[in-house]
Amino acid sequence: MTSLALTGIGELVTWDDARPVLNDAALVIDDGRVVWSGSATQTPAADEARDVGGRAVIPGFVDSHAHLVFAGDRAAEFEARMTGEAYSAGGIRTTVEATRGASDEQLRANVRRLVTEMRRHGTTTVEIKSGYGLTAHDEARSLAVAREFTDETTFLGAHVTPTGTAASDYVDLVTGEMLDACAPDARWIDVFCEDGAFGADEARTVLEAGMAAGLLPRIHANQLGPGPGVQLAVELGAAAADHCTFLSDADVDALAGSATVAGLLPGVEFSTRQPFPDGRRLIDAGVTVAIATDCNPGSSYTSSMPFCIAVAVREMGLSPREALWAATMGGARSLRRDEVGHLRVGARADYVVLDAPSSVHLAYRPGVQLVL
Repeated sequence: MTSLALTGIGELVTWDDARPVLNDAALVIDDGRVVWSGSATQTPAADEARDVGGRAVIPGFVDSHAHLVFAGDRAAEFEARMTGEAYSAGGIRTTVEATRGASDEQLRANVRRLVTEMRRHGTTTVEIKSGYGLTAHDEARSLAVAREFTDETTFLGAHVTPTGTAASDYVDLVTGEMLDACAPDARWIDVFCEDGAFGADEARTVLEAGMAAGLLPRIHANQLGPGPGVQLAVELGAAAADHCTFLSDADVDALAGSATVAGLLPGVEFSTRQPFPDGRRLIDAGVTVAIATDCNPGSSYTSSMPFCIAVAVREMGLSPREALWAATMGGARSLRRDEVGHLRVGARADYVVLDAPSSVHLAYRPGVQLVL
């Protein structure tokens, strides 16, 4: 492998503790890893050099929450919401029907399309969930497809209960035959803990069964209203409680005193017209926050992390730098990864060059394609 020196960097975001952001900087990469960063005037020799012309260089985005294995779309549902209908979780079943009817190759092609979009927007690490199959066969094949694109695969058989199935019977399926079929291709276990989906006891049963099978827990929590999801996440040591739209003071305190990351999903509130989570409140309390797209056909059909950063800054009270940290380091913390989400020495060389002099432009110029 040849070494590469990136020079002429107007702003370099490393997230190094001593110097998280450098100006007039350079970065040296060797064998796919960062080996040096510092002032451009002190750049060590490398086999190749690339001058980025005063542009910003940032870590690749870490999208820690995405539902990419599906068929069809729900544009009609979106249009209905924009003309006054309220959002509910019931539309998931529409996607389930389409996904069950799709071939493996159709599902694979859709994931490939969305992952390609994400890469164009600067995402270099993505988590992909199942959850639109709701049978042992369809959940297992969804995860097998997801595994072709990422190591961060999540078994979300407990997304909703299929029509005509008793909740208790479905939980038995999820924690039995379905878990056995899905665990080989999953790293994570997830559950939608919400009115209209799964209650606290059901969610606990699902997560504990997954943990017993060697999967790591994360949870959809407190999206549609106050609920037990965040407290359950902290109790079980879940890596992430995602959504966090409706939080009590006790929920915030619990998150602040734990290693559970609060995943904020700005595209959801943008698409559903739900209230935006108070990200400022979480950060001020000392909670670790991640930003992710929640890319899915119903409530957040965006693959753009820069868009989510801009919305988080505008609507959730985060500063541009805090939002960038949440979309990179925060996502890495959510996935319990220490080699991505930053450009410190030893990190994987997942860097992104912006056609802008600083990362502030991600929020300052919303909707503009800045990733080169």
